[in-house]
Amino acid sequence: MNSIDADLLTIDQVPAEQLLPLTTGLDYWSTSPLPSIGLRAIRMADGPHGLRVQDDDAPDHMGLNRSRAATCFPPAVTLASSWDPKLVEQVGAALGAEARTAGADVVLGPGLNIKRSPLCGRNFEYYSEDPLLAGRLAGAMTRGIQSRGVAACLKHFAANNQETDRQRVSAELDPRTLREIYLKAFEIALREGGPWTIMSAYNRINGVYASESSWLLSDVLRGDWGWDGVVISDWGAVHDPAEAINAGLDIRMPGRPGDPRLEDALHTGKLDRGALRRTAKRIALLAERTARSTEHASDSAEHHALTRRAAAESAVLLTNDGALPLSADKMTRIAVIGELAVSSRYQGAGSSAVNPTRLVTGLEGLTGRLGGTSAVDFSLGYRIDSEVDDVLVEGALACAEGADAVIVFAGLGGSAEAEGRDRTTIELPENQIDLIQRLAAAGTRVVVVLANGSAVTTARWRQDAAAIVEFWLTGQAHGETIADVLFGDVAPSGRLAETIPVALEDTSSFLNFPGENGRVLYGEGVFVGYRWYDARRIEVDHAFGHGLSYTSFDYSDLDITVHPLEEADALSVTVTITNTGSRYGAEVPQVYVTDTEAGLAMPERELRGFDKVWLQSGESRRLTIAVRRQDLAHFHTGADDWVHSGGIATVHVGASSRDIRLVASVDLPGNPVIVPLDAFSSLAEWKAHPLAGPALQTLLDQRGGIRGRMGDLLSDPAGADSVLSVPLQTLIEMPGVPIDHADVDALLHESA
Repeated sequence: MNSIDADLLTIDQVPAEQLLPLTTGLDYWSTSPLPSIGLRAIRMADGPHGLRVQDDDAPDHMGLNRSRAATCFPPAVTLASSWDPKLVEQVGAALGAEARTAGADVVLGPGLNIKRSPLCGRNFEYYSEDPLLAGRLAGAMTRGIQSRGVAACLKHFAANNQETDRQRVSAELDPRTLREIYLKAFEIALREGGPWTIMSAYNRINGVYASESSWLLSDVLRGDWGWDGVVISDWGAVHDPAEAINAGLDIRMPGRPGDPRLEDALHTGKLDRGALRRTAKRIALLAERTARSTEHASDSAEHHALTRRAAAESAVLLTNDGALPLSADKMTRIAVIGELAVSSRYQGAGSSAVNPTRLVTGLEGLTGRLGGTSAVDFSLGYRIDSEVDDVLVEGALACAEGADAVIVFAGLGGSAEAEGRDRTTIELPENQIDLIQRLAAAGTRVVVVLANGSAVTTARWRQDAAAIVEFWLTGQAHGETIADVLFGDVAPSGRLAETIPVALEDTSSFLNFPGENGRVLYGEGVFVGYRWYDARRIEVDHAFGHGLSYTSFDYSDLDITVHPLEEADALSVTVTITNTGSRYGAEVPQVYVTDTEAGLAMPERELRGFDKVWLQSGESRRLTIAVRRQDLAHFHTGADDWVHSGGIATVHVGASSRDIRLVASVDLPGNPVIVPLDAFSSLAEWKAHPLAGPALQTLLDQRGGIRGRMGDLLSDPAGADSVLSVPLQTLIEMPGVPIDHADVDALLHESA
């Protein structure tokens, strides 16, 4: 909008009726312009891990046909395992450059919904089961995209943690769980990245559609968090356009320019005119933020190289008995087995699918890496989405015989996990497990390469593999990435951003996923992911934060600095990391804190900070990881507020949630938790209140104290708790209690 053009009107000068088209798309991907105020149309494009802009030579109404070629970067599931915000920001900047070149103003991503269940069919688009890790990485992606003058669009806000019935299911969860786990990731991403847009989710939250929730979009997002961006609906997620605008939604997608409901609501007074003008001003601000004042070159070769490096640095070495890294100069023949070696699984399915600028299959990558120095034999071994085929297995056994290395490509086909449906199992397909086990039974040392967008358990077959590398979905440099890691050209430095369970039955949401009759109960509360497994002492397949290396690391000299209460950082954790092995590599020290907040059920420990450091053999480095005070707080439903009362906390530093190397206790300053009282608060709660407690005790003392049966119980250590737990409203009905209803009302008034 050109604010200095004297011929243009301001938004406050434009009749409200003329602002209505701004609130819905002009078509499937663009907003409506408003020339009278100098506001141009804004173009959107899918793109959590690569740009998907419709090819005008092959149009279709939803843009799901073949799109223009773009770099297919590693999806969020892969980048999350890098634990490297700087790397994620670089990928975001490259994605933003491609969006700028293609004329897109808004990239519809990143996705950062919490991985509540490993069954969610869209987990490949999301980062983690932990809100701190998800929020920091999504914030980094946002910074990268927006550094190129293109808006990132965080999605799906909020509690969109399944695909089953996603367009209408009601996520039923208590305020603490919602705030601490499912909203916290968005709050941190806003703090870290400052996104210009957010996409509201399809689902309902406690019965109210996310796109029409004033509590979510106005009270929390704009009020509590002070956010000034544009809320865009998911496509088709708005059912009452006027209610959505009143609630804080800005743009309903896709376009419905001829829909009369908003105009009718405006004339009847159902649509708030002030809300409509606020929406128009936010859209104008978005247009200013994405104005094409600068251009950034988009280099496809450079972006392919970045994809290759990012995926390699995100690869997680799950197990290794010394089989890796492979040594090319000591080999004459390797056997590559599995259909996924030639039908590469490198990205997710659905609206995020990217038409890559090029694609390197696993077999091509390994063959190219060896450069003719060793023979590479291939055997199909199994077919994707098929049953065990004994003929194919026998062929694989013959191919593996006498090979210097046997590499099995395993994982999930595109139909196993996709937008719009959830999985039913966390196992690999049976034909792949059978193949691995029969190769092992024949005495073959098997290196398993995994390609999947959602967690798969290795518990049934990990003892049959000499090494397992979880590559997730690598993006378009698939085969090159795999070769880089297997041959040690790049050290595997990924760490799991989600726990891999032994069995589906072990997961926290097992009894409450995906719900029934239009409702899904988040019965596990805040105990999601590693919080659940640790609290229940459940054995896991691979722990949150786990990842091996081709070298080894030592942790030493833990030092913790506690900061004054007025500072943003609560504590600083300093530790020395030493590469004690013989190769270059990276370590990810993780800081977990055990809190003892009074009155709340607390996880054993929670991730509160992390870093990533690359070290040469024998090199040491002193790292300091800050823990923000805001990230230590918990949402207290009694106080209806975030609280951190301080006190003794245990700080754990380690290589995963279950590989803790150093531990120390600290005494943290905090603020007292003051829970508002009412007549039905217990005697113990009244006594603990900083104002009402002393006032009540003074009144009781003036009147001779509590007598009779209640007084006897209070003086008995074994019986005192029974009286302290009684609501004051009930206690005053007992003989010997010298206060009445009027006294309680007066005490409440005085302590308010």
